[in-house]
Amino acid sequence: MYEPNVVGDWQEYDEHAGLRVRVHRLELTEPPRGRDDAAEGLTYFSLRVTVENRGSRHLGIHLEDGQIDVRIGPEGESAFLDWRNSQFIEGFDVYPLRRATAVLYAAGAEASLSLVDVQVQLRVEEEWADRRLWSGGIGAHEGPAGAQQGAVRDSLAHQVSVFLQDQAGEGTA
Repeated sequence: MYEPNVVGDWQEYDEHAGLRVRVHRLELTEPPRGRDDAAEGLTYFSLRVTVENRGSRHLGIHLEDGQIDVRIGPEGESAFLDWRNSQFIEGFDVYPLRRATAVLYAAGAEASLSLVDVQVQLRVEEEWADRRLWSGGIGAHEGPAGAQQGAVRDSLAHQVSVFLQDQAGEGTA
Protein backbone atom coordinates (compact mmCIF):
# COMPACT_ATOMS: atom_id res chain seq x y z
CA MET A 1 0.00 0.00 0.00
CA TYR A 2 1.14 3.54 -0.76
CA GLU A 3 2.02 5.55 2.34
CA PRO A 4 2.42 9.34 2.29
CA ASN A 5 5.69 11.00 3.05
CA VAL A 6 6.17 12.93 6.25
CA VAL A 7 6.89 16.65 5.75
CA GLY A 8 10.67 16.89 5.37
CA ASP A 9 11.13 13.55 3.56
CA TRP A 10 12.73 13.38 0.12
CA GLN A 11 10.82 11.42 -2.54
CA GLU A 12 12.65 10.15 -5.64
CA TYR A 13 11.02 9.82 -9.05
CA ASP A 14 11.75 6.50 -10.75
CA GLU A 15 10.80 7.86 -14.17
CA HIS A 16 13.44 10.64 -13.95
CA ALA A 17 16.77 9.29 -12.70
CA GLY A 18 18.27 11.44 -9.96
CA LEU A 19 15.26 13.72 -9.52
CA ARG A 20 13.87 14.08 -6.03
CA VAL A 21 11.35 16.35 -4.32
CA ARG A 22 10.38 17.25 -0.79
CA VAL A 23 7.89 19.42 1.06
CA HIS A 24 9.50 21.09 4.07
CA ARG A 25 9.55 24.11 6.38
CA LEU A 26 5.87 24.01 7.25
CA GLU A 27 5.56 26.97 9.63
CA LEU A 28 3.34 29.82 10.80
CA THR A 29 4.32 33.04 9.05
CA GLU A 30 2.82 36.18 7.56
CA PRO A 31 3.07 36.69 3.78
CA PRO A 32 5.69 39.19 2.58
CA ARG A 33 3.31 41.41 0.56
CA GLY A 34 0.52 41.58 3.13
CA ARG A 35 -2.56 39.51 3.80
CA ASP A 36 -5.18 38.81 1.16
CA ASP A 37 -8.64 40.16 2.09
CA ALA A 38 -10.11 36.70 1.36
CA ALA A 39 -8.05 35.28 4.25
CA GLU A 40 -9.84 37.41 6.85
CA GLY A 41 -9.92 35.54 10.18
CA LEU A 42 -7.59 32.74 8.97
CA THR A 43 -4.08 31.91 10.16
CA TYR A 44 -1.30 32.12 7.57
CA PHE A 45 1.39 29.47 7.14
CA SER A 46 4.05 28.73 4.55
CA LEU A 47 5.72 25.68 3.12
CA ARG A 48 8.49 25.00 0.66
CA VAL A 49 8.67 22.48 -2.18
CA THR A 50 12.26 21.79 -3.23
CA VAL A 51 13.24 19.92 -6.39
CA GLU A 52 16.79 18.53 -6.51
CA ASN A 53 18.56 17.07 -9.52
CA ARG A 54 21.11 14.41 -8.60
CA GLY A 55 21.18 13.05 -12.16
CA SER A 56 23.69 13.63 -14.95
CA ARG A 57 21.69 15.99 -17.21
CA HIS A 58 19.57 19.11 -16.69
CA LEU A 59 15.79 18.77 -16.43
CA GLY A 60 13.15 21.39 -17.23
CA ILE A 61 10.85 21.75 -14.20
CA HIS A 62 7.40 23.31 -13.87
CA LEU A 63 5.70 23.64 -10.50
CA GLU A 64 2.96 26.22 -10.83
CA ASP A 65 -0.44 26.98 -9.37
CA GLY A 66 -2.77 24.03 -9.78
CA GLN A 67 0.07 21.53 -9.30
CA ILE A 68 0.11 21.90 -5.52
CA ASP A 69 -2.96 21.11 -3.41
CA VAL A 70 -3.00 21.86 0.32
CA ARG A 71 -5.61 20.27 2.61
CA ILE A 72 -6.00 20.87 6.33
CA GLY A 73 -7.71 19.26 9.31
CA PRO A 74 -9.18 15.80 9.75
CA GLU A 75 -11.83 16.46 7.08
CA GLY A 76 -9.23 17.44 4.45
CA GLU A 77 -10.66 20.87 3.74
CA SER A 78 -8.91 22.99 1.15
CA ALA A 79 -6.59 25.65 2.55
CA PHE A 80 -6.77 29.16 1.12
CA LEU A 81 -3.78 29.50 -1.23
CA ASP A 82 -2.36 33.00 -1.57
CA TRP A 83 -1.11 32.94 -5.17
CA ARG A 84 -0.08 36.61 -5.06
CA ASN A 85 2.49 36.00 -2.33
CA SER A 86 3.62 32.51 -3.42
CA GLN A 87 6.66 31.87 -5.60
CA PHE A 88 6.58 29.00 -8.09
CA ILE A 89 9.03 27.19 -10.37
CA GLU A 90 7.93 28.13 -13.87
CA GLY A 91 9.95 26.52 -16.66
CA PHE A 92 13.30 26.33 -14.89
CA ASP A 93 16.21 24.09 -15.93
CA VAL A 94 17.57 22.36 -12.84
CA TYR A 95 21.15 21.33 -13.59
CA PRO A 96 22.93 18.39 -11.95
CA LEU A 97 23.64 18.91 -8.25
CA ARG A 98 21.37 21.96 -8.14
CA ARG A 99 18.02 22.73 -6.51
CA ALA A 100 15.01 24.93 -7.14
CA THR A 101 12.49 25.83 -4.43
CA ALA A 102 8.89 27.05 -4.58
CA VAL A 103 7.54 28.94 -1.55
CA LEU A 104 3.82 28.70 -0.97
CA TYR A 105 1.70 30.85 1.38
CA ALA A 106 -1.64 29.49 2.54
CA ALA A 107 -4.17 30.14 5.29
CA GLY A 108 -6.72 28.15 7.24
CA ALA A 109 -8.54 27.85 10.52
CA GLU A 110 -5.92 27.70 13.28
CA ALA A 111 -7.56 24.64 14.89
CA SER A 112 -7.11 22.67 11.63
CA LEU A 113 -3.39 23.38 11.13
CA SER A 114 -2.24 20.45 13.27
CA LEU A 115 -2.89 18.23 10.22
CA VAL A 116 -1.71 19.48 6.81
CA ASP A 117 -1.58 17.35 3.66
CA VAL A 118 0.28 18.61 0.59
CA GLN A 119 -0.06 16.92 -2.79
CA VAL A 120 2.45 17.80 -5.51
CA GLN A 121 2.42 16.88 -9.18
CA LEU A 122 5.56 18.02 -11.01
CA ARG A 123 5.81 18.55 -14.73
CA VAL A 124 9.26 17.47 -15.93
CA GLU A 125 10.36 18.01 -19.54
CA GLU A 126 6.71 18.71 -20.50
CA GLU A 127 5.56 15.34 -19.02
CA TRP A 128 3.50 14.92 -15.87
CA ALA A 129 5.19 12.99 -13.07
CA ASP A 130 3.20 10.92 -10.57
CA ARG A 131 1.49 12.75 -7.73
CA ARG A 132 3.16 12.59 -4.34
CA LEU A 133 1.67 13.32 -0.90
CA TRP A 134 3.28 14.69 2.26
CA SER A 135 1.60 14.88 5.66
CA GLY A 136 2.57 17.03 8.59
CA GLY A 137 1.27 19.80 10.75
CA ILE A 138 2.15 23.01 12.44
CA GLY A 139 3.92 21.91 15.60
CA ALA A 140 5.15 18.57 14.18
CA HIS A 141 8.78 19.53 13.72
CA GLU A 142 10.97 17.99 11.03
CA GLY A 143 14.64 17.24 11.07
CA PRO A 144 17.18 15.16 12.95
CA ALA A 145 17.93 17.67 15.71
CA GLY A 146 16.80 15.50 18.60
CA ALA A 147 15.04 12.42 19.86
CA GLN A 148 11.83 14.26 20.71
CA GLN A 149 11.50 15.54 17.13
CA GLY A 150 12.11 12.03 15.81
CA ALA A 151 9.40 10.69 18.10
CA VAL A 152 6.93 13.29 16.82
CA ARG A 153 7.87 12.44 13.23
CA ASP A 154 7.54 8.65 13.81
CA SER A 155 4.24 9.15 15.62
CA LEU A 156 2.77 11.19 12.76
CA ALA A 157 3.94 8.72 10.13
CA HIS A 158 2.46 5.87 12.14
CA GLN A 159 -0.85 7.67 12.61
CA VAL A 160 -1.16 8.41 8.89
CA SER A 161 -0.25 4.82 7.99
CA VAL A 162 -2.84 3.34 10.41
CA PHE A 163 -5.51 5.72 9.14
CA LEU A 164 -4.87 4.77 5.50
CA GLN A 165 -4.92 1.06 6.36
CA ASP A 166 -8.25 1.53 8.18
CA GLN A 167 -9.68 3.42 5.19
CA ALA A 168 -8.53 0.68 2.78
CA GLY A 169 -10.14 -1.97 5.00
CA GLU A 170 -13.48 -0.13 5.10
CA GLY A 171 -13.60 0.15 1.30
CA THR A 172 -13.32 -3.64 0.82
CA ALA A 173 -15.92 -4.69 3.42
